[in-house]
Amino acid sequence: MAILIDAPRWPAHGTQFAHLVSDTSLNELHAFAARAELPLGAFDHDHYDVPERRHADLIARGAILVSEKELLRRLRHAGLRVRPGDRTPKPGRVLDGLSRAWQELLPRAPGLGAELLARWQEPQRVYHDVRHLHQALAAVDAIGQRVPRAVRLALWFHDAVYELRPGADEEASAQLALDRLAGVVPATEADEVARLVRLTASHSPAADDHAGALVVDADLSILGQPAGRYHVYVRDIRAEYRAVPEAEFRSGRLQVIARLAGLDPLYRTAAARSAWEAVARRNLAEEVERWASR
Repeated sequence: MAILIDAPRWPAHGTQFAHLVSDTSLNELHAFAARAELPLGAFDHDHYDVPERRHADLIARGAILVSEKELLRRLRHAGLRVRPGDRTPKPGRVLDGLSRAWQELLPRAPGLGAELLARWQEPQRVYHDVRHLHQALAAVDAIGQRVPRAVRLALWFHDAVYELRPGADEEASAQLALDRLAGVVPATEADEVARLVRLTASHSPAADDHAGALVVDADLSILGQPAGRYHVYVRDIRAEYRAVPEAEFRSGRLQVIARLAGLDPLYRTAAARSAWEAVARRNLAEEVERWASR
């Protein structure tokens, strides 16, 4: 069980970078990084990128210098290596696919699609950006058959207003859907989209609400992703709340985790439960340990 570091030989930003990893757990890696005052933004799925100027200090703090080959071997042996294809995509890589998806969904409203994509790229977003929209749409395709158009529209609108106001943002997004969809889809469908958007505040649809189950399961699909990708999600949530002091964020985040962990079931569709429930509960439990240890 060790914290490992390789030689700083990766050029970027006018210096060379090394990789800092744990061969035990990501929580151990985060704890070491916090003690060393490394920024959480330096975390990337299974390692921290550290500049050359910090290299000797991290070794003095206990990181063990190993070759790049040995570092990767130990990371794989620990089951912590995240392959490039399994990593959170860059925002630019999902834009074309999202544009095509909107064209298939509402081809007669290209301006609305452009507006929504612009909203999903606002500067305050780090996790709740186009990558989250892309993930949610892919997730609903994975768990649903004959997905109603209202469900897909609800996913496009569910975080269209995002100003870090839980509850108020969901209501504002629902109102935006009602406003923008007026005259574009039947009024009953617009009402259904707004109803589904509101469900993403509580993630508690009625037992017989299949459309609601699809929306909330897709929204929460990130919880059931491999650990490295889940930890990037936590990193990005922290970045969105960077103005919040650490202790206050930790307290609030633990409340969010408790609410999510208290959902029974966490996922409402059988397909989502089979694919993500066990992994999601493990991710949530490990995150509780992470913040409690701080």
